Amino acid sequence: MDRIWAPWRAQYILASAGKPAPVDSCFICAAERSDRSSDRENLLVHRGEQALVLLNRYPYNNGHLLVAPRVHKASPGDCTIEEWTAPLALVKSLVDVLSGMLGPHGFNVGLNLGRSAGAGLPGHLHWHIVPRWDGDTNFMPVLGDAKVIVESLDAFYDRLIERLSSSPSFTGSP
Repeated sequence: MDRIWAPWRAQYILASAGKPAPVDSCFICAAERSDRSSDRENLLVHRGEQALVLLNRYPYNNGHLLVAPRVHKASPGDCTIEEWTAPLALVKSLVDVLSGMLGPHGFNVGLNLGRSAGAGLPGHLHWHIVPRWDGDTNFMPVLGDAKVIVESLDAFYDRLIERLSSSPSFTGSP
């Protein structure tokens, strides 16, 4: 592969480095600040001491979750060790819960740092957990520009809340 060096482009990259989304426009912070009676509306399924778990409102697959620190921080370097590790401990537990609930063949687990890396909400760190099944990709996204999700968010919310409420790792779930 050839590489073309263009150091003058650094000015563009440095000048266009956007600032993280402010707290007041962050749906994760809005869910965190809300009363527990709004948890279902916000798709918030767990309030841990240091981290939250939400359903992704626009899931790639059934069971797509977001795990975020409770604090609004955009970079790993901004986090304390606890703010960084608490979401990861939840990711570990949630993979086990989702495995038992849905029986996926695998998972995509990821953190997108910055809008250029795919973060739709670059101001608040959050990990995606996406259950995957062999053959879960098909012609619909390519030809129909549509993704088929097999269960409504409301139905999955109820099932997940029930499962988390019986799991010792998730005491304090709504």
